[in-house]
Amino acid sequence: MVVFFEFEADFVDSLRCIPMQVRQKLDISGIKLKLSDWSHLTKDEREALVELPCSTESEIQTYKEYLQNLILQRTGTPPAELPIEPHPAWLDANTLPTNLQEKAREFGVTLSPQQWAELTSLQRFALIKLSRPGHENQNFPKALKEFHLL
Repeated sequence: MVVFFEFEADFVDSLRCIPMQVRQKLDISGIKLKLSDWSHLTKDEREALVELPCSTESEIQTYKEYLQNLILQRTGTPPAELPIEPHPAWLDANTLPTNLQEKAREFGVTLSPQQWAELTSLQRFALIKLSRPGHENQNFPKALKEFHLL
């Protein structure tokens, strides 16, 4: 299922930035995709990366191979691989990450375990990504508001 967040609205039509659902698939498949690599892809190729499934082992492998081949064709260099987390925090609806709680507090928000559990895994993924240290966090408060947490 294709899901775009409201905080991504300024680039969804052109897909000039990597949307959260693709970023999640990159984490699932263990691929590090730079924005410069993404920009070498056609809009149709970007849309395919949005739409391709990446849930089962065979889908993950197919996604990974497709993306690796695509980046190699477009840039002449294969994308870097990342270790795949066996138990990513965004899949754990019962445990609120500490660094996410700390980032939420910066905006006057205290997330409850129930609120965390009620979010979709993609929403949890987005909040974790947007709350990382060193990340441009301008979309974090927008995500909190969009997910009815602010």
